[in-house]
Amino acid sequence: MRKFKFTVFLAIFVLMLVACSNASDENGKAESNGQEGNSTEASTVEITDIHGTVTVPVNPMNVISLDSRTFETLSDWGIPLAAAPKDVMPADSPYVSDDSVQNIGNHREPNLEILAAANPELVIIGQRFAGYYEEIKKLVPNATVIDLNFDVSEEADTPGENLVNGLKDATTALGQIFDKNEEAKQLVADFDKAIEDAKSAYNGTDTVMGVEVAGGNIGFSAPHFGRVWGPMFDIFGWKPALEIENATSDHKGDEISVEAIAQSNPDWLFVLDRDAAVSSATDAVPAQDVIDNSPALQNVTAVSKKQIVYAPNDTYTNESIQTFIEIFENLANTLAK
Repeated sequence: MRKFKFTVFLAIFVLMLVACSNASDENGKAESNGQEGNSTEASTVEITDIHGTVTVPVNPMNVISLDSRTFETLSDWGIPLAAAPKDVMPADSPYVSDDSVQNIGNHREPNLEILAAANPELVIIGQRFAGYYEEIKKLVPNATVIDLNFDVSEEADTPGENLVNGLKDATTALGQIFDKNEEAKQLVADFDKAIEDAKSAYNGTDTVMGVEVAGGNIGFSAPHFGRVWGPMFDIFGWKPALEIENATSDHKGDEISVEAIAQSNPDWLFVLDRDAAVSSATDAVPAQDVIDNSPALQNVTAVSKKQIVYAPNDTYTNESIQTFIEIFENLANTLAK
């Protein structure tokens, strides 16, 4: 009798083991089919850069960015970088002070060998480094390389539209890559609102001039194209105080005499201080001092009425969507007074 009871107990125990094993197998199959767990999350995303469609890993490891339009966004989102061109970045960027971020230098003589040694999973290029696209792809054949550059040069047909869409598209792409979609949507929404506010604040008749100050000299920033002010003439419908033939998008502005600038007598003067953004320019004269101390400009309407807007000091090396939001908000607040 005791032997019979033991046999029945053993049979029940075996059946329980088989049932548990089957349940485990079913759970394993369900998870592998994406029915449970986090396996449904995409491991890659397709984004469109200037060269076409690129498949990019989501939340990639060992990221390198060479695009000055991305630094503030990536920093705000807490994205670590393995390397960056510190010589052409704002001095107060967290990446510049972080010793773990290797310095690639500047775009004129970059140390691209650092890229290969860092073994990146993703390299982001654009703007100053766009010309190195093919070379970088050869240096890091196992990495995904994306080029977020867009054209606002004198060859561009629609520089204003390119600037707006380029910043929005790049921000959206970064949000997809780093799983920051909500943050990207908010930035784009803030950007759109800042544009509308600045557009509404302009009266449609005042004349506008953009200038760039570098090395104590004032350069003319031509309407319609260029690094900062030019495309805004298209975006906001500004009336140019001066237009010249064969204007360029040179980063120092076109060489127009201060007297010619004064003669055009702009109602508003928008100023980019190039030296303020370069950490090596420690002895540079601030743009505001250059404007204030220029005898030729003192009778200009913009100067006499103090109708001058200065771009943020780091604009030349930080042309992020955040920078343009700040510029547009400042324009809206100032023009509306």
